[in-house]
Amino acid sequence: MDDRRGVGGGGSFVAVRRISQGIDRGSSCHSDSGAEVVGGSAAWIGRGLSCVCAQGIDSDARPSFDLTLAQEECLEKLQSRLDLAYDSSNPEHQQALRALWHAAFPREELHGLISEQWKEMGWQGKDPSTDFRGGGFISLENLLYFARNFPKSFQDLLRKQEGHRAVWEYPFAVGGVNITFMLIQMLDLEAVKPRTIVGATFLNFLAESESAFDLLYCIAFKLMDHLWLAMHASYMDFNAVMKATRRQLENELLQENITHLEDLPSYALLSR
Repeated sequence: MDDRRGVGGGGSFVAVRRISQGIDRGSSCHSDSGAEVVGGSAAWIGRGLSCVCAQGIDSDARPSFDLTLAQEECLEKLQSRLDLAYDSSNPEHQQALRALWHAAFPREELHGLISEQWKEMGWQGKDPSTDFRGGGFISLENLLYFARNFPKSFQDLLRKQEGHRAVWEYPFAVGGVNITFMLIQMLDLEAVKPRTIVGATFLNFLAESESAFDLLYCIAFKLMDHLWLAMHASYMDFNAVMKATRRQLENELLQENITHLEDLPSYALLSR
C-alpha cells in the first residue's frame, strides 16, 4: 500500500478564526445501511501541514495476529477503500463531494466543485481535492457517513455550536481528514495482519459490520472535539488533542465488556 503522509512539507498552520458562535445561514462481512505510541509532527494536513503519525517503532519487533477467513476478507475490503484516491474526474467522486456540500449546507446552492464556498466547510482552498490527498476517497466517505448518520453532531462540529470555543479554531473538514488518517495508523490498517492488539481488536468489530471504520470515525471526531473543549485548546494545540484522542480511543477499545462499537463510552457523545 501507499505510504500515507500529510500533504506538504512545511511547518505552517492554517486555522479558522471564529467570527461568531456558528455559521450563520438562513460476503462474510456483515453489511448494514495496544500500544500507546503517538508521536509525529503537527497534526494538520493540506498545504504545508502534516498528520499525526506513530514514530520510533521497529516494525520487525511488532507481533502479528492471525486472522479468521472472515476477518481477512473484511480487512481486504477495507484496505481496497484505503487504496482508492480521490479522482476529481470521476463522476461518482464528484457526486459524493456534491452530496457532502448538500448535507452540510442544504439551503445553500453550490456554485461549483471548485469554489471559494468550500472554505466555509474548513477546506484550505477552493478545491477540496487537494486536501483529500492526505486521506484518499475514504476520508470523503467518512465525512458523508457522519453527516448522514449523525446529522446533529455533524452540524454541531461544523458550526462549532457547543462549548466555549477558541478564537482560532481547527478547520472542520481538514480536521476530519486528519481523523481518517489517525485511525488508519492507530489500527495499523496498511499491514497485511494487525501488529497491535488495538488493531486486532478492531477486526472483530469490522467482521461484525463493514461500516465499523466509518462508525469509529464518527466516535473519534466527536471525541476529538470534546477533548478540544475540555483542554481549552486553540489551533496550536491540535497535535496534543489528536494524541489525547488516540490514547483514549485505544484505551476504550481494550476495555472489558465492549462487544460493539456502540458500547464504547465515547459513543454516548454522538447525537443523531
